[in-house]
Amino acid sequence: MNTGSEQAKKIGADEIREYSTKTFVVPARQRGQKRFSIRVGDVVRELRLYRSIPAVCSALKTEAFRRANRLRLVDATGPKSGMSTTVVYTYEFVDPDRLAEPSVDAWSRLRGALKEVFAELGGGEAYLQAERSKFYAAEERK
Repeated sequence: MNTGSEQAKKIGADEIREYSTKTFVVPARQRGQKRFSIRVGDVVRELRLYRSIPAVCSALKTEAFRRANRLRLVDATGPKSGMSTTVVYTYEFVDPDRLAEPSVDAWSRLRGALKEVFAELGGGEAYLQAERSKFYAAEERK
């Protein structure tokens, strides 16, 4: 059974996560950053949650926040308690589209690999004709 204070805390956490997403996560993603940080004090000041520092800290390190924004928490600096306006959380984007290289077959990866070599030999077609003439000349000598 939820008490009124628990319900208020839930709504507060959702607002904290929503504000942090809009203010920190989305701009960092748009700038193409791989990592970014959120200082608890910045969120506390902007949302005027001076008596709710632990709630801000908790909201910013929840799995719900990380999963919703496809983030990994890579560092948390601050006092041992982890409940201070000086705490800074550093996140890294974990995007399946960024991490997964497009599937390219081996032949496609090799495309253009010997471009300079063939250019020195007069082009690919000239190289093949020269090799064929050498091959057939060797056959005729037998």
